[in-house]
Amino acid sequence: MFNKEIETLPLEKLRKLQSERLVNLVNRVYKQVPFYKNQFDENGVDISKIQSIDDIHKLPFTKKTDLRDQYPFGFLTVPQDKLARIHCSSGTTGKPTVVAYSKKDLDIFSEVVARSLAAGGAKPGMKMHNSYGYGLFTGGIGIHYGAEKLGMTVVPVSVGMTDRQIRLLQDFQSEVICCTPSYAQTIAFELEKRNLSISDLNLKYAILGAEPWTDVIRKDIEDSLAVKATNIYGLSEIIGPGVSQEAYNEQGTGSYVWEDHFYPEVVDKDTGEPLPYGEEGVLVFTTLTKEAMPFLRYWTNDICSLSYDESNSRTHIKMSTIKGRADDMLIIRGVNLFHTQVEEVFKEYKQLAPNYQLIVTKEGLSDRVEVKVETNLEFQQELGYGNGFTKEDIAKNTKLVSISNKLKKNIKDTVGLSMNVTLNCYGEIPKSEGGKLKRIIDLRNS
Repeated sequence: MFNKEIETLPLEKLRKLQSERLVNLVNRVYKQVPFYKNQFDENGVDISKIQSIDDIHKLPFTKKTDLRDQYPFGFLTVPQDKLARIHCSSGTTGKPTVVAYSKKDLDIFSEVVARSLAAGGAKPGMKMHNSYGYGLFTGGIGIHYGAEKLGMTVVPVSVGMTDRQIRLLQDFQSEVICCTPSYAQTIAFELEKRNLSISDLNLKYAILGAEPWTDVIRKDIEDSLAVKATNIYGLSEIIGPGVSQEAYNEQGTGSYVWEDHFYPEVVDKDTGEPLPYGEEGVLVFTTLTKEAMPFLRYWTNDICSLSYDESNSRTHIKMSTIKGRADDMLIIRGVNLFHTQVEEVFKEYKQLAPNYQLIVTKEGLSDRVEVKVETNLEFQQELGYGNGFTKEDIAKNTKLVSISNKLKKNIKDTVGLSMNVTLNCYGEIPKSEGGKLKRIIDLRNS
């Protein structure tokens, strides 16, 4: 552990700390952020009645539209000349969302990332190959400073240029790689395509995030790169990567939320009512310690659940794997669908490489979903299609037809929707070049 005292703090002491920090935060933003003062007054929130973390449900939510409405600096609680850094989103769907940091905020950022990397298996003295993007996106530079705080040597490769990535992994012998899950798959694909041996690399741990992924993708990455793969979670509005992290020796049980800094809730996506531990809903965060631009009950749109387990090595709460985003959920013929539900079906098929896309179209008044998924190279070679196959080959080959039909039936039985299945050759579906990979192509309104 990077900070054992805090990471194992007894729950009653953690609640006391959270309560003190929430009361201070509420009083500060009421005085310094006109948006929150108006929200409190309009919703009849008496800040004198906010006395502990148990009162947090009395506070209003903050949503991304609010950040855009207050663009650029409406949420600041410090003078602009006290800012140490400013990040923002690309603004491709409107005004960008701005996040600003004081020096204290950057120290917290580095602290929680260092905790996360340590939980993921990283140790002081190791080299970390950082394939997250540097720039306005918080990922690359956030991971970078956290790794240095942990005592690692950072290779700041950033995104893209996969040839160079592979060469540096070979030459520098980094033990840890940080990138999106889909880009880890891209690197593995290129290694296999070039007949390069995993033994030429020295990777031991892959700390992956920025997009939803499942155990199907985890197994593919672990097998192809010979690593222990864990999930790191964060979002710029809260601080960046390092809000939560999966422990490498507790895989599949959720990711620790560093709740001395970020208080999590899960609420009903329609009513906003808090949900009990274990129930899935929208994840909401309050930034208890952020100085320059704090947020109360920020609505992430990510769908997950929260739970405690006394048998865990740390006392902090865990969040489940992100099932999807509330605003990215597809409604197909009245059924709610996340792409990760389809991805889970693939784990039964050793002949498939878990690189896929869902293509959604409309025929008349009915929605149609096509699942495009790759076969793996070993299976193709076994069938005699080392250089790929055609649609005519699929129709004539009984094994390919059988897999397609079985997959179609399994998706129907598991998800409750009929979908067309198209098998693609290994390497045929677009791969990530370092950024987030788009799994869903919705053409219904095009």
